[in-house]
Amino acid sequence: MHATVRWYADPDVAGKLQERGDDVRSIISGIAGFRGYYLIQSDAGTISVSIFDDESSAKESNEAAASWLGENMPGVSASNIAGGEVLLSF
Repeated sequence: MHATVRWYADPDVAGKLQERGDDVRSIISGIAGFRGYYLIQSDAGTISVSIFDDESSAKESNEAAASWLGENMPGVSASNIAGGEVLLSF
């Protein structure tokens, strides 16, 4: 299982993504191996976490997210993206 964490410096991105939740769901959950998606709003920004069966699906989600953002929310992009193998899951 692989996770990708995307951090957006602007905390207002969370509300914008929440408003477009159906679009976000269709883009991310349509990728093979999808397990889960979480959107988190914090004082430090917006965080999204995507969980997939394998690394290639997780990387595909990064590309899909960047493409969708470019087309639908110009000027918004992840400030930092990190990902890796999930070692513990409860």
